[in-house]
Amino acid sequence: MDLFAHYLQLVAYDEWANLEMIASFRAVNTPPARSLRFIAHIIGAEHVWMARLLSRESPQPVWPELSIDHCEEEARGLADGWRKYLAGKSAALLDQSIAYKNSKGEPWNNLVRDILTHVFMHSAYHRGQIAADMRQAGHVPAYTDFIHGVRQGLVK
Repeated sequence: MDLFAHYLQLVAYDEWANLEMIASFRAVNTPPARSLRFIAHIIGAEHVWMARLLSRESPQPVWPELSIDHCEEEARGLADGWRKYLAGKSAALLDQSIAYKNSKGEPWNNLVRDILTHVFMHSAYHRGQIAADMRQAGHVPAYTDFIHGVRQGLVK
């Protein structure tokens, strides 16, 4: 598998894992507020990064307040957006440098490959926090390990 195909696989993983977390919220009466805040942050941060890649304004702040239903809708839309961003492009896209300003207004330049890696690792980091919150609240969190998704054929 080439690196470009790997990023497409990470898009599939991210969508599956985010939707699994959201499904775990629906399985309990009231998910921990912090968990909902983190999944909304995952959504917001992905929007911010996609907007930076596309040189446009983000439709969401980095820490939005979203309902479970809105998180699910946004997670699906983001996955489609990532696939559209990568569709029809060559691996040369990954070596392009993107100029943007961070949330503090500081100017930065990063390669597309590094931004994509950050996006998916950032999301996984916060899903780990969600899992810990869910356990602490006495709930069973979604099992969103990458290798589990691959083994089960849920991530291709």
